[in-house]
Amino acid sequence: MAANNEHIKDLQEIRSMMERSSRFISLSGLSGVFAGITALLGAFAVYIREQGFFYGEFHNNKRFYFRGNLIYGAELTDFIVFLIVVAAIALVVALTFVVLFTTRNARKKNLPYWDSTAKRMLVNLIIPLAAGGVFSLALLYHQQIYLVAPATLVFYGLALINASKYTLNDLRYLGISEIVLGLIAVFFAEYGMFFWAFGFGILHIVYGTTMYLKHERVNS
Repeated sequence: MAANNEHIKDLQEIRSMMERSSRFISLSGLSGVFAGITALLGAFAVYIREQGFFYGEFHNNKRFYFRGNLIYGAELTDFIVFLIVVAAIALVVALTFVVLFTTRNARKKNLPYWDSTAKRMLVNLIIPLAAGGVFSLALLYHQQIYLVAPATLVFYGLALINASKYTLNDLRYLGISEIVLGLIAVFFAEYGMFFWAFGFGILHIVYGTTMYLKHERVNS
């Protein structure tokens, strides 16, 4: 009986070593929580800007952001520039949190935070993200603003699924949730900002908290 327990323990050790060598398991759930908070703040800033410039100026009180193809000229250009600036700031802040908390988690667990597995994960994440970024810029160029929120959700979900092969499986479920949300948002484009805030904000906070409780707090 004792011998069997020793064999099981050895197998668990081998499995753990293989997992550490093939998957980037230092990803911190706290980074998802703070990225979600950042996204909510960005969405709120866009919402306030939209209300200040465009609310109540059109028939049936249609809001600019959700029906952006109805407006042209300098006001539309200004809003698009504001949208890009807010998105860029939110992205930089969110990435800063990811690097900060993931590095902290890796050091806490005595794991490498920049190895070949981390690089593979990053490459697989960036490819769909870059494609989605260019596609979203094309939508803005053609003034189809109401499709930007669904497009970013779908491409982001694809990026997470693609990267999940090299990190925690939780990321895959988050990616699937983002894709489903984005596809639903296509049919309810007038609520695009709310779908975007829910996908990048609320879902990040929920999944980040779950990942932290499951993989970090238990082991701390």
